Amino acid sequence: MTTAMESRTLGSTGRDVSVIGQGCWQFGGDWGDVADTQALDILTAGADAGVTFFDTADVYGDGRSERLVGRFIAERNDPSIMVATKMGRRANPHIAEAYNLDNFRAWNDRSRENLGVDTLDLVQLHCPPTAVYGTDQVYEWLDGMVEEGRMKAYGVSVETVDEAVTAMQREHVASIQIILNILRRKPLETVLPMAAEKGVGIIARVPLASGLLSGKFTAKTTFAAEDHRTYNRHGEAFDQGETFSGVPYEVGLEAVDRLRDSVPADATMAQFALRWIIDQPGVTTVIPGASRVSQAHGNAATASLPPLTPEQQEACRTVYDDLVREHVHTRW
Repeated sequence: MTTAMESRTLGSTGRDVSVIGQGCWQFGGDWGDVADTQALDILTAGADAGVTFFDTADVYGDGRSERLVGRFIAERNDPSIMVATKMGRRANPHIAEAYNLDNFRAWNDRSRENLGVDTLDLVQLHCPPTAVYGTDQVYEWLDGMVEEGRMKAYGVSVETVDEAVTAMQREHVASIQIILNILRRKPLETVLPMAAEKGVGIIARVPLASGLLSGKFTAKTTFAAEDHRTYNRHGEAFDQGETFSGVPYEVGLEAVDRLRDSVPADATMAQFALRWIIDQPGVTTVIPGASRVSQAHGNAATASLPPLTPEQQEACRTVYDDLVREHVHTRW
């Protein structure tokens, strides 16, 4: 049975989506192995718990994540479900010139085939080179693709607050996907207020800092070789901010230990971290991943928890200022 969950309107899409969404990167590798049946069970568990927003990308598992989400939505047949995908990271080399109309159409065709739909709900440029966000023609092409019926709306996924601000100058950008969590607070200063003013949706990603904010890791925790938390700790494969939010692992562990006393007895550390995000004015939805059904249930249950108290909010701010700010605030 679907449980009650708060919904918020995602920018100019006009679509109401659950405040707790579900990220689907883990179905494409880079987090260890998740079998097809397991992935479908996780997607179903999220939807049963009230999740209506699922975020994927064409490069997750070279299309595997999109195909699994496509199977899920075909079987579910629920018009309230919104699927967001991304395009651009298939470009090799990943340069601004690759963001052209021919590639946009080819990537779009592939995503529509993978997801089994004629029109995509939301397509996001997938952390392109910074110059792309300020290129007029890029937005003209995206507008044209909406007019062609290839997609209903478009947004951008960004690495930095400056990229988000640049993109929000464009009239038809429906959403900004940005890293936002207790250890990455900078978007609170400019991005969230500007999004609220312009009616742009905010999709908060990497909400648990690659699992650090689950509170389950220690200095002895290891990850599989194919897990980005092993191979991308220093930005070897893609932006370092995508792994542990760019926070040095040991610093993150210390921050989590400092936060433990602020977590309510009836909540997990992960739920505390997710609740912090959806309490921030301007956030539309947050997209934690899940590699087990129990995680999908726990994530969704966050929506029923009360907002954090002023004292809890202050504890989060203090930990950031004392331990984390110097490592991330000026970089992203």
